[in-house]
Amino acid sequence: MIKLLTTTTAAAVEGAEGLASAQIDSLALAQQAAAAAAAESAETLSIGFWDLFLGGGWLMWVLVALAGVMIFIFVERFIAIRKATTLDNNFMNRIRDYISEGNISAAIDLCRRTNSPVARMIEKGIERIGRPMSDIQSAIENVANVEVAKLEAGLPTLASISGGAPMIGFLGTVVGMVQVFIDMSANQSGGIEIQQLSSGMYVAMITTVGGLIVGIPAYFAHNYLVARIEKLIFRMEATTIAFMDILNQPVQK
Repeated sequence: MIKLLTTTTAAAVEGAEGLASAQIDSLALAQQAAAAAAAESAETLSIGFWDLFLGGGWLMWVLVALAGVMIFIFVERFIAIRKATTLDNNFMNRIRDYISEGNISAAIDLCRRTNSPVARMIEKGIERIGRPMSDIQSAIENVANVEVAKLEAGLPTLASISGGAPMIGFLGTVVGMVQVFIDMSANQSGGIEIQQLSSGMYVAMITTVGGLIVGIPAYFAHNYLVARIEKLIFRMEATTIAFMDILNQPVQK
């Protein structure tokens, strides 16, 4: 009896060990399969920038064109505004000396040799010397308005890009999502594959990312240029006041 019990116990132990070994082997195989699936999924999701760009569709080329226009306008306006703000610190002092001495031709010649909006304003005011002060100030203001309009050329386009690029990107996303649902409805099996749905969704979102990449820098570039122009306008106004004060001074004889 004892021998039979011992034999039964040994068989049970061997069966348990075999079952545990089978479970360990199954767990190892499951882990290997999961690792292989993860590696395959990582390889599948590893998509290059060019593939993502092409996945965004033709609207991505529109965003590229807008980005090129944005860069051109910003660089060109930045150089123009920087050149317009460059003025000799002794410019108004020399104008004051020439006018005080009655040397009007020298003052006009100095303004023409100084290529800046402020100099062109002062030149117009000097040419109006002898007329009523209101006419002189009006002439200076007219020139100032023309100069500011020249400096602001291109800024409305930059503002349009900052607002329009994200909208174009959103349009591409909506179009992409519509295409995803069309593909899902055309699926004859009737099932929804998560991989197909997710891949279609991230491709559709690419245009939104592209639109924001173009729109955000355009927004900051526009505000930066506007701030530079406003600073120049304040300087032009201060120069106008200083010039009118010079005209009210008596002429040296």
